Amino acid sequence: MPSIRIKQALADGVYFITPTVRRWYYLFDRFQRWEILAQSLRFCRENKKVRLYGYVFMLNHLHLIVHAPDVAGFVHAFKRFTSRALLDNVRTHEPKALELFETEQGSHEIWRRTNMPELIEEEKFFRQKLEYIHNNPVRKQYVYQPEDWYWSSARYYLRNEPGPIPLDPLEL
Repeated sequence: MPSIRIKQALADGVYFITPTVRRWYYLFDRFQRWEILAQSLRFCRENKKVRLYGYVFMLNHLHLIVHAPDVAGFVHAFKRFTSRALLDNVRTHEPKALELFETEQGSHEIWRRTNMPELIEEEKFFRQKLEYIHNNPVRKQYVYQPEDWYWSSARYYLRNEPGPIPLDPLEL
């Protein structure tokens, strides 16, 4: 079973990670929240040496295949930035939903603490994870074909068309 955290000794690797919304609340499908996630990933690619190889945004979680000099640091920064932006968005558009993210200490947390990181060291495992994330919207019956889900890298891999977030060439 994957661990909750990325081990520091292995932080410079390619990882499959799954950030998930607390309480599995369907959060992203409205009020431009998918765009908040996309903007953060674009920023990290352009400014933080993050390489993005695959992604899918679902209603309450996302799957990423990423590499960074410090993947744990990237995950921390990504979740911190998006948490603030998403909480501001919820305060503006769905203030009653804030209670779903309230902690026992009275603060708010969007993300669950686990990211379910899996180190990818072989191309076969990479392909399995990429197929898994691309088929996620099909399994949930959001679309019939993986490449029809806008918030996914599937259209890049299956149609050779750019998606909302640029991808990097794979280097395993």
